[in-house]
Amino acid sequence: MRDWADKIAAGDIRALARAASVIENRGPETSTLLRELAPQAGRAVVVGVTGPPGAGKSTLVDALARLIRRQAKTLGIIAVDPTSNISGGAILGDRIRMQAHHNDPGVFIRSMATRGYVGGLARATADLALLLASSGKDFVIIETIGVGQDEVEVANVADVTVLVLVPGMGDDVQAIKAGIMEIADIFVINKADHPGAERVEQEIEGVLSLGHRPDGWMPPIVHTVATEEKGIDALLDAIEKYAALRRDAGVTNSTGAKYQLQNAESDLAAGGFTIDHLGIAVKSIERALGFYEGQLGMQVSLREAVPLEKVNVAMLPAGGPRIELLEPAEADSVIARFLAKRGEGLHHVALRVPDLDAVTGRLCAAGARLLNAPQTGAGGHRYVFIHPASTGGVLLELIEAKPTKFSDPMDEAR
Repeated sequence: MRDWADKIAAGDIRALARAASVIENRGPETSTLLRELAPQAGRAVVVGVTGPPGAGKSTLVDALARLIRRQAKTLGIIAVDPTSNISGGAILGDRIRMQAHHNDPGVFIRSMATRGYVGGLARATADLALLLASSGKDFVIIETIGVGQDEVEVANVADVTVLVLVPGMGDDVQAIKAGIMEIADIFVINKADHPGAERVEQEIEGVLSLGHRPDGWMPPIVHTVATEEKGIDALLDAIEKYAALRRDAGVTNSTGAKYQLQNAESDLAAGGFTIDHLGIAVKSIERALGFYEGQLGMQVSLREAVPLEKVNVAMLPAGGPRIELLEPAEADSVIARFLAKRGEGLHHVALRVPDLDAVTGRLCAAGARLLNAPQTGAGGHRYVFIHPASTGGVLLELIEAKPTKFSDPMDEAR
């Protein structure tokens, strides 16, 4: 492991690509590797680029990468993309738009799928940021998926958070101010040559006038036309100024390393088991959402039909774990029979485990009653159900911590 970490620190591209795949797939080496890398991750400036869909984030990141390389500095780019319903992997839209950088050894680009995780990031994004920072990069840029006002998780990972807005949003700026507006260190008005740029700036200034930051920083508003690389130098200057302010104050997220390693250590202390979700059987998802969304204010991160289980699903994040609403799609489904017998309520508890085969092997040897052999379900995750008779009265689902692996076409290319 030490040798592997040394190769990453030395800039070995193959070692870096292999580590990225292991981390994204939550391989068993992840926690140990991150511990080895953490002390080496302090130099890079981690920049989070967030904002609503259509703001031109990918074009902006591409232009920023060009400028950074012209200054003979290196960078890593993490592009968080939507999840493919077929492979469980990233739909590589952002990587395709950055093709010009793929033959540049000073730029490492990784697309990763959200896999149902909300907040604009994927579950392993902070770990990947730590990996790239420890590889000697000067900058690590995280481009979030672009989901709206709940896209705030990037602030937990980035040293500098850049919010990209565009003319024509109108009242949308006010609508999102309770979310991502509050985490921005720098505001960018992209496509600033379009009508309405001044109005967007006025809206931002109105939001900024409502309060003062404890660090004394006044977030600048930078006008850019990313397609023409206009304003990119001003943006990079603002990024470096705020990063310097943080360094001088002794404040840094250290690429989220402390945050992620604490989570990893907690997981290890619990034997690698964490709560993934609570499954609740409901007669109607729409009616149930009247409470969870309408009254509690929670937001759905994923809705899908699962033909194998004859069920419709809605996922609502609740911190780390999630609430899974289960609605029968057919009258002979397991959930339909559960509702007929017991009515609406808790159907099962799902635990995430590091190695499903190893755990189920131990359980079978000890006489536990499994309801199915390990199989692959929605999102590419392998799972197994354990009968309530073996668990103290609760149907228990075990889900493998890493999704079914998918190959990254760029690993071999590098």
